[in-house]
Amino acid sequence: MKFFKYCVASPTADKLPNVLDAFEDAEPRTSEVYDSTNHNGNCSTSRDTSRDFRDNLVWLRNCEQEVVEPLAGELTGNIPKWLKGTLLRNGLGSLKVGEHTFQHLFDGSALVHRFRIENGEVTYQSRFVQSDAYKENKAAQRIVFTEFGTKSMPDPCRSIFHRVSSMFSQEELTDNTMVSVYPFGDEFYTITEMPVMHRIDPTTLQTINKVKLTDYINIVHHTAHPLVMSDGTVYNIGMGIRRRKLQYNVVCFYPRREITDKAGNKKELSMFDQATYVASIPCRRQLNPSYMHSFGITDNYFIIVVQPLTLSISKMMIKRQPPVSSLKWHKNKSTLIHVISRGTGRLVRTFVSETFFFFHIINQFETRDEQYVVLDICCYRDSKLIEHLYVESVKNLKEIPDLKKLLGGKPLRFVLPMKRTHAGIPPDHNLITVETVHQNLVKQLVPNVVDHIANGTNCNVVTDCKVDCKNALQRKPTAHRLSDGSFFVKPELLCDLWCEMPRINDSSHLGKEYRYFYAISYDTDFNNATTIIKVDTYQKTVKTWQEEDVIANEPIFVANPNGKNEDDGVVVSSLIWMKNYENRVALLILDAATFTEIARATFDTPGPVPKCLHGWFSLDKQISVDTIE
Repeated sequence: MKFFKYCVASPTADKLPNVLDAFEDAEPRTSEVYDSTNHNGNCSTSRDTSRDFRDNLVWLRNCEQEVVEPLAGELTGNIPKWLKGTLLRNGLGSLKVGEHTFQHLFDGSALVHRFRIENGEVTYQSRFVQSDAYKENKAAQRIVFTEFGTKSMPDPCRSIFHRVSSMFSQEELTDNTMVSVYPFGDEFYTITEMPVMHRIDPTTLQTINKVKLTDYINIVHHTAHPLVMSDGTVYNIGMGIRRRKLQYNVVCFYPRREITDKAGNKKELSMFDQATYVASIPCRRQLNPSYMHSFGITDNYFIIVVQPLTLSISKMMIKRQPPVSSLKWHKNKSTLIHVISRGTGRLVRTFVSETFFFFHIINQFETRDEQYVVLDICCYRDSKLIEHLYVESVKNLKEIPDLKKLLGGKPLRFVLPMKRTHAGIPPDHNLITVETVHQNLVKQLVPNVVDHIANGTNCNVVTDCKVDCKNALQRKPTAHRLSDGSFFVKPELLCDLWCEMPRINDSSHLGKEYRYFYAISYDTDFNNATTIIKVDTYQKTVKTWQEEDVIANEPIFVANPNGKNEDDGVVVSSLIWMKNYENRVALLILDAATFTEIARATFDTPGPVPKCLHGWFSLDKQISVDTIE
């Protein structure tokens, strides 16, 4: 059998099977796109592919003028009365320093965007993060700090002695926190993969201070996606030396609290003061740790996915090159999924998968019967996407062969059996015997599932109208216990669209059973550069929103405080335009259930608005009428 041959393959084999092979080699699915305004149910599959995202160079835009004071927007539609809060977004703001240009999209100077919703109105602001890298680059008019894909330029005024000595210092490591923004308590921080963060004033966007995590805990790298729990506790993965080994460490930041010392003096401990290791596992290759951008958590477990994209520490130290040049893709290595106990911090079980690359885990949860852990990930065939995010490559996207496979990240679901097994189980026995992992949902649903049907002009419903055994969406996940005691897993496909930047209702479903996720699709089968999608992981259907010449950013779900269902709330996304509308940005508000547009605020800005990466919506605390005397 294929899975058995794979597992006993030599580690020096030229190439091992890829996790996407099973879905890309299958016959193309028959999908029908329903226009929600067509009430007689007729299907239309015609698509104009003459326009696609390859005409889009919005990634190369530079912010030429900050929007310091709140800018009022032109509002259409009606904003729900309960929706009052702030959307903060982070991403590259400028690729230029004087006459010089950063070489990679992950190098651009961090720019924070702010959309404020209050009393049915929306304002917009944007400001650069005042990192040391940004300030010194600006002062010197050259690239002073080495970034992810760009090497720093030596100071012509420095002596040879100073240049050599700098090789052994940490001073030239960048603090350009341009990836994401997260709350730590009531404070907001911009984050990158270096162990440094910047606190941002959520009202003015001023940079308040820099936090070096190395002052509190011994790590040299952490993910750009910490997990914020409902009680305010924050977890992240930090790589560092522990017990004389390079390890992946789960770090916990407990909520701020006040203590009294032995002398009776009160002292306040920040979340960083309380940074604590709660779990660790050794790196598979001590000098070549795996690149890690996100991780998972459930009620009882941490989940660490070790992909075959590694970082050569020795190459970085000896050649003093940017981190991207030290990355290596091992096409003949498997992917490991480690499940670690939150209670003991110890490894419970490791699962082996075929090769894949990923940035973002969608969500993960334990089934109601506690027999399985479900892990959903946006998976790529390999890491070539990173190589093609160099500025010169982005300029020539049209020339890249087989571009569909390059950007073909698919949402896959791994089902990990946690029940005890015995050595006598045949290797071809599928350990996944449960009918559905949506055990809570099935318990709640009536026999005929009723879903929301959209009535807006921009929303389409994508469904598989013809089901056959060759349909990729019909493939079921498998798990096998092999003769050597290892567990080999193969995933199922959640939807047959490419997607990235996944978000869920994390206020109540992070690490718990869930049904919906929201993402950006770059599928070239659609007419537009980007499409916002809502995926129903239970029915495996998709709702989409798109608009001509519009680039949508990461969709963020905001729960209605009085909502009862998982998708009771709105999805917010910032929009920018292609071609002749560089000086325009908008905040889009969709009804999360129907996926129709209910409001939009559009702003004309004094300069170009670049594309951003990740964001966080902070809903103002609601005061119940019953509590007011």
